[in-house]
Amino acid sequence: MTKFMDVHHGMQGITAEQLQAAHKADLDIEKDENVHFERAWADPDAGVVYCLSEAPSADAVQRIHERAGHRADEIHPVPLSV
Repeated sequence: MTKFMDVHHGMQGITAEQLQAAHKADLDIEKDENVHFERAWADPDAGVVYCLSEAPSADAVQRIHERAGHRADEIHPVPLSV
């Protein structure tokens, strides 16, 4: 399994409650694609949300996000961490 960082643009003004609800929507169905969403961060002023996940593929990450109602604009594998 690979870690992925995905990016969502156009989320200006997102609140902590909205971020939590979006993250929960992913968690509720993540097992369908063997994905695990570990964490999410947001910059409400810039309108950017970041999600860290572990998944078999970027396509699997995108399918979960699409079903949860928030398609990712970018999905990047992150094979190295310290």
